[in-house]
Amino acid sequence: MIVILAEKPDQGKLLSAPFPSVKKEGHIEIKACGQFPEGAVITWAIGHLVELKNPHEYDYSWKKWSLDKLPIIPERFEYKVSKGKAQQYRIVRKLLNEASEIIIGTDAAREGENIARLLIRMAGASRKPIRRLWLSSYTDQAVRKGFASLKDGRVSEPLFYEAQARQIGDWLVGMNASRLYTLLLQQKGIRENFSVGRVQTPVLKLIYDRQKEIEQFKPEPFVELEGEFTVKNGTYKGKHPKKYKTEEELQKAVSPDITPGKNRYDAAVKEVAVQEKRLKPPMLHSLSTLQANLNRRMKMNPTAVLKIVQKLYEKGFVSYPRTDSQHITEEEFSYLKGNLAGYQKTFSLDFTPKSLFPSKRFVDSSKVKDHYAIVPTEKLVTPAKFASFSPQEKTVYDEIAKSVLKMFMDDHVYDETVITTAIGKVDFLTKGKTVKTAGWKSLENSRSEKEEGENPLPAVSQQEHAAAVLAVKEGMTQPPKPYTPGQLITLMKTAGKHIEDKEMKEALNAAEGLGTEATRAGIIDTLTLREFIEISKNSVFVTPKGCILCEAVEGTLLSKPEMTAKWETFLKEIGSGNKSKDVFIENAGKLCMALMDQAKADVGKLEVNGKFEPQVHEGAICKCPVCKEGNILDRRTYYGCSGYMEGCKQSFSKKILNKSISPAQIKLLCEKGKTRKIKGFKGKKNPFDAYLVLNGGKIEFSFK
Repeated sequence: MIVILAEKPDQGKLLSAPFPSVKKEGHIEIKACGQFPEGAVITWAIGHLVELKNPHEYDYSWKKWSLDKLPIIPERFEYKVSKGKAQQYRIVRKLLNEASEIIIGTDAAREGENIARLLIRMAGASRKPIRRLWLSSYTDQAVRKGFASLKDGRVSEPLFYEAQARQIGDWLVGMNASRLYTLLLQQKGIRENFSVGRVQTPVLKLIYDRQKEIEQFKPEPFVELEGEFTVKNGTYKGKHPKKYKTEEELQKAVSPDITPGKNRYDAAVKEVAVQEKRLKPPMLHSLSTLQANLNRRMKMNPTAVLKIVQKLYEKGFVSYPRTDSQHITEEEFSYLKGNLAGYQKTFSLDFTPKSLFPSKRFVDSSKVKDHYAIVPTEKLVTPAKFASFSPQEKTVYDEIAKSVLKMFMDDHVYDETVITTAIGKVDFLTKGKTVKTAGWKSLENSRSEKEEGENPLPAVSQQEHAAAVLAVKEGMTQPPKPYTPGQLITLMKTAGKHIEDKEMKEALNAAEGLGTEATRAGIIDTLTLREFIEISKNSVFVTPKGCILCEAVEGTLLSKPEMTAKWETFLKEIGSGNKSKDVFIENAGKLCMALMDQAKADVGKLEVNGKFEPQVHEGAICKCPVCKEGNILDRRTYYGCSGYMEGCKQSFSKKILNKSISPAQIKLLCEKGKTRKIKGFKGKKNPFDAYLVLNGGKIEFSFK
């Protein structure tokens, strides 16, 4: 029996779609067909079915947080079945044990490999023949083609070792550093939990550094000279190119041509320079560029973008979302070219392609590693199908599809005009832009002319006379702006720009920044959930709690992107089969040892008085339904267990589908397992009413 192991139920459904099949409990049976002459079985994880054990599951004395017990480094790392997932695990284990051959069909990336291989190991099926399905798209055609060209399982096995090394390394650093800094800061009187991680903490520090830069910025006054010039064909404005601290400095610089108290002058057009500029169509989207672009233009949360594009991928409409590539191969270009008229029809567009030949700017197989850029699949979205999408699905699909359409369109061409107008020897500069060919920018018709930079100027000739009216304008220098979530995604990807050390800069650039395409949005969510940052009006701010942690880790490797650069470079070498997982884990343990003394010394010198007011929790809502020992508290942005320091991570969101959840409803949920009917959840299309029920620590909807 061939057993195909998928990552999620929806993925299992897509893998079975091209073949005759029957749905069963926890799996799908594929009937005998051309691809599978004796049939096959598809089963699935539900994300991670197995996970690393908690410290107290190795040694019960590790349950209580204590400096004396640090660092926590188990002799060997062990896994357990994830809470609430035992039933599906039993189904998967039974099928894997009965299998004559296993096909790994999880996401074709590091974590997908990890999910599958851990299940195979836990089930005791590692010695069975294993092949790898490697897909970037879930159309029926792509699935058939993938099953017809399976890889030997040994080819992708190093990705499992890479994922294990990353998982265990992060467990070691997160578990030890979080306890270490929490306990040390408690000695300073701060009764809070501090989550520390090798990626999230350097990201927090980058946000903190920008915030300090803003806080320490001292605005300075300045004055500048502006002129309005009237010529034969119209009027235009210009500025003297320099700014001055005071009006006296300005007057000294421009005298005797311009005198105090006089504002009308004769001027002359000194020079007219016109230069044609061309903007090529933008690159195709990686996940990071898609998230950053939609946050900038539509204020969409990066996590929401990932969820939506993942849904479109699972429905077979777009290619694999967690890609860092912005290129495609000739194969993708071929079907995109063939579907070009269909894509235009979806958006009611009509243009003649500039070229139907592939350009290296977009089509370059040497720059495609595991996955190509996010593009529409062969499965055309008809106008009717597009109309049925949710508003967010429309926004995301529109952005992806139009990035492909732009690839076939003309450059955006405009004339940039610079007029130099002189009053005596005092020059004024004026810049204007006149669009000659809209090209690919015609697809961005939602933006105003001002946003596009359209600023045509009246026709002027050299030495033409102009009547000038001058004015002195006062202003203040402006501080840098806080990061937006979209800028944070880009910042994580390009973190090497912030490193002075050349070797580390190169390492971080090679590692493609902090985090991965799949995890960057989650890092922002984690920092928000842990109350280290707040997002208000699409700007990111560090909370007092976040500031204290940044001051505590200042100067350590935990505060610097360099650490992640080294880790990711080493991890990629493990994934390529060139370096050892065991050496990586051993080095992570050594780092934890080194942190002990350094953190104690640094935090010992830290002055925290008046910088942070510990959060006051007004009594317990109820007993924690998971650990049965801690209490569920209102933690301002979420409900969480007081037993966090003892290892209980139970928490509940304060908002579900735009509906606020009250403490009374949480109490009912935890004590009775179910709330009363709650009205007004906002679904994809319509509001709905439902009960909330608790299942394995997770909230689910019930309509009974």
